[in-house]
Amino acid sequence: MGAMIDRDLRLYFRNYSGVFFSLLGALISFVLYLLFLKRSMQSEWARVPQTTKLLDTWLIGGTLAITGITTTLGGLSQSVIDREKHIDQDLQLTDAGPWRLQVSYLLSAGCIGILMQLAMLGIMWGYFYVTDQLVITGTQLAHVLGLIVVSSLLATVVNAIVVQSVQSLATLTKLASVIGTAAGFLVGTYIPIGVIPNAAQTLVKLTPGSYVAALYRQFLMTDRLKTAFKGNEDVQNHFEKLMGIRLEWSTLLSQSTTYHIIGLILSGALIIAFIPLGLKRWHQRRLMHSR
Repeated sequence: MGAMIDRDLRLYFRNYSGVFFSLLGALISFVLYLLFLKRSMQSEWARVPQTTKLLDTWLIGGTLAITGITTTLGGLSQSVIDREKHIDQDLQLTDAGPWRLQVSYLLSAGCIGILMQLAMLGIMWGYFYVTDQLVITGTQLAHVLGLIVVSSLLATVVNAIVVQSVQSLATLTKLASVIGTAAGFLVGTYIPIGVIPNAAQTLVKLTPGSYVAALYRQFLMTDRLKTAFKGNEDVQNHFEKLMGIRLEWSTLLSQSTTYHIIGLILSGALIIAFIPLGLKRWHQRRLMHSR
């Protein structure tokens, strides 16, 4: 299985255009913020202390969530290519078998998500450190690194469900363009979640990426939020709800509750992702026994 993971990683990173386009959604989010959103948002929250650094970390959190979604989908493209060219049938005849083959696709895509999120984190943090003197503490960085692993696994499994029915690379490319564009809205980086209509907010809350983005923002922004809104909890809660730092159902969700929701989504997605393979194996065994 290690050889298959290595194969998938090499094929992904050799395709420079594929790597670029899988990062395009995140890069668009970053560039749009710098060129169009940053000044207007700064003026809107000008009375809040440390506005620039708050908004910088808010952008980093959302962009990392987008990166996890789009790059893991790009990583899973190899499974579609293998299926389209019937290479997967040859690979299933090896010692790995269909189960390990599927796991290798997921693990290689998860590794790609981790590596690309680390790269985007380095780019964004480096830029904001130079321009705005943004500092991320060791504790914040540790939380973010842990969430990078979790978010990559979550995005991989959810995307695996999406690509199960995709039979050609051309179809996946079109689908990836749609998902990359939609991701910026669904994690609230193009438009803050609290600004969009209630029906759209409900849709956002039904997507896993919004919870990942919320956790990233909480890890990066909590200390600054306490300082900026000291003694004004109502205004802080309004800011967190508006900017998607904490999602609201009956109340604003805590970090632990948000993590539990992510864990439930990941567990359910894993089951759904492997159901078709399990049913296929069960059907094959029934046919063999009937003979």
